Amino acid sequence: MHSTTLSFANMHNHGELFANILRARRESFIVRNQWNLPETMGMEFDQYDTPVSRWLAVHDDTGQVLAGVRLTPTTARCGIYSYMIRDAQRGLLDSIPSDLLYEPAPVAEGVWEVTRGFVKADIPAQIRHKVRLRLVMQMLRTSREEGIRRMLALLPVNWDRWASRCKLEMQAAGREMDMGGILYQAVWIDFASQLH
Repeated sequence: MHSTTLSFANMHNHGELFANILRARRESFIVRNQWNLPETMGMEFDQYDTPVSRWLAVHDDTGQVLAGVRLTPTTARCGIYSYMIRDAQRGLLDSIPSDLLYEPAPVAEGVWEVTRGFVKADIPAQIRHKVRLRLVMQMLRTSREEGIRRMLALLPVNWDRWASRCKLEMQAAGREMDMGGILYQAVWIDFASQLH
């Protein structure tokens, strides 16, 4: 099992891994969750998959993706878009309630958003926690490389159950919301104490 952080600067060194991340996202979000998201050639993507983002993957030797997330700085700008949680708060996204946060969405250096997080549904229960932990360790490694002190995520409300198991400092950043039959909540993840 391997973990990799991709950017537009290094993805050419990793063969099909980026495409495989987008394929796994399609399987998780469009096929399994039945979300209405853009797709092409068997891959899910959106307006936030730009050169400012990073894509983290846990994968095997063949490049099969077991889990992944996308990280985007809160300072991102591309046309009218910034980052998903802020754009939802600004009323630009119909699928996410605009009152998802307790406070205005940040635009700050060292604060990034985590989106499109998944662990593939067919991962056996006995290694699921190991896969999730490997993804969290890659998030920590990437936070050190990028100088990320805090991350803002939109997660299923069971986040508190696995946060302690993964040794993550997390707290609610907004209310619980029913999105497509799944309860979600905006959450802060603090990496500042682990940057050294």
